[in-house]
Amino acid sequence: MTSIAAFAVLFASAFTSATLLPGSSEAMLLTLLAGGSEEVMMLILVATAGNVLGSLVNWFLGRTFSMFRDRKWFPVKEKAYERAEIWYDRYGVWSLLLSWLPVIGDPITVVAGALRVDVLRFLLLVSISKASRYAFIAGVFQKWSGA
Repeated sequence: MTSIAAFAVLFASAFTSATLLPGSSEAMLLTLLAGGSEEVMMLILVATAGNVLGSLVNWFLGRTFSMFRDRKWFPVKEKAYERAEIWYDRYGVWSLLLSWLPVIGDPITVVAGALRVDVLRFLLLVSISKASRYAFIAGVFQKWSGA
């Protein structure tokens, strides 16, 4: 696979992994590293960019659809929405540093949009979170593989 194709597949996998769609960007990153790619920093940057962009889609969806929360078709019940607001008020914008986590990471980014977190602050904290995860994964792989 050419570098550009590998980067494109990694970007797409990272993007979908950050949305509510299924994806496994960590497995893709490890596959490319195991395949002998020496462009580790570029792989980390591409995975981070795709994952942050996917999280930005979540933020946008939260921001856009929260105005419809009084509608019957809204997927989140009022009690659950209020619990999310209380949780977010308690832990605040710093909870975005947990956006890398499976299961809770994506909802955190949606809630951030719904609660109108500033997009620049959002991008900074989510980028730190996502880049740290990919750098950790690549570092552990390199240490264990002897690369």
